[in-house]
Amino acid sequence: MKKYDAERAFALLDKIGFTRMGGTPEELKAAEILKAECESFGLSAAIEPFDLEMATIEAEFEILEPFQKKYTVRGYQCCENTPAEGLVADFLYVQDGDPVDLVNAKGKIVLVNGFLRVPLYRTLMQAGVAAIVTMDGSLLDKPEESDLHQRKLRDALRAFGNVPAVMLRVADAMDIVANGAAKARIFVKNENVMLTSHNVIAEIKGTEHPEEIISFGAHFDSVEFSKGVFDNGAGSVINMEIARYFMENPPKRTVKFCWYGSEEIGLCGSHAFVRDHADELDRHILMINVDVGGPVLGSDVAMVMAGEDLVHFTDYLLKINGLSAKVKQSIYSSDSVPFANAGVPGINFCRFGTQGASFIHNRHDTMFFLSAEALGKTTEIVLAFAEAVINAVVFPIAKTIPDNIKADVDKYLYKKELAEAKKAE
Repeated sequence: MKKYDAERAFALLDKIGFTRMGGTPEELKAAEILKAECESFGLSAAIEPFDLEMATIEAEFEILEPFQKKYTVRGYQCCENTPAEGLVADFLYVQDGDPVDLVNAKGKIVLVNGFLRVPLYRTLMQAGVAAIVTMDGSLLDKPEESDLHQRKLRDALRAFGNVPAVMLRVADAMDIVANGAAKARIFVKNENVMLTSHNVIAEIKGTEHPEEIISFGAHFDSVEFSKGVFDNGAGSVINMEIARYFMENPPKRTVKFCWYGSEEIGLCGSHAFVRDHADELDRHILMINVDVGGPVLGSDVAMVMAGEDLVHFTDYLLKINGLSAKVKQSIYSSDSVPFANAGVPGINFCRFGTQGASFIHNRHDTMFFLSAEALGKTTEIVLAFAEAVINAVVFPIAKTIPDNIKADVDKYLYKKELAEAKKAE
């Protein structure tokens, strides 16, 4: 008899399969569904709110020379406002922001490839650009399916300065560059607002070692335009099955289940949890994170944010149980990062879809490429690992973060660059 019900998990996945961006009423609705699901099998759960800085925004962009044309754009939330009449300046395509491309960028409105990350943004600020235009999507997008996503100028970027910034479609970026744009006008009006996002938290006390906590994490928010079932409704419902199992089979150590909001805009939910539960982190001995799952065509991966001994243990355990997954020591861009930064080792379980047969962060993240059977594969892996370590006579995982993982976490969080920016203030 199976220890989980993949069909039940798949049905719950369909139930929360609606766009639920951080800080929206839809995110709260999903939190309430998850809370109610916990309570349906006797597990008490709480919804914990936290503040989320966002913005309402208006934006315009047009090329003035050598041709005149307006383009649809979305302004970056929390970026600098332009004057009411907009900002007019010379226009320059600076590609990836290499030094040669930025020689004459000072005071100009610049177009860059992709979107903004800290190294590129810091370079643009050092070059003295007046405003930034980024691009989104693919040239293969159909016009009616070409979604222009909302971006935010996060704290980690604004530490280096602030200028107006907008995003346009890749097809429009190509049109602008191909036709030799030389002068442009940008308009941005931002009004920063504080929204409320939510985490859902539940706990089952350990029967023998209640002072030791293993926490399970999965984010339940989605990006704009996406139903977010692959990323990461799947992880959320997998952890719900794990919670059901431990309610029926009391664990020797305390297990805490955390469904995080606003992961997609900077791991905000897990950062808030680590901040608000700092007094209990010394009792957290492992974080088990589940992020993405369910694709019919794909494979499972376990990324260990702990010592190499956990890599070998996990690999052996899965092989002994006939479970297929590639195990490696690596950080993963998800809610395990704030825990590792606080000194709590972790492991991330994921089922990635094969290229061309899965979709993420867009309108195509829907149920059509997922199945209950595939969802069950990851559930079985997570449960086998969790049961082994949670009920171990002696907990086998040292509460240490190896130097190489520490370095990767620091790099991921841009600690060096942010420290330099703070020092330069």
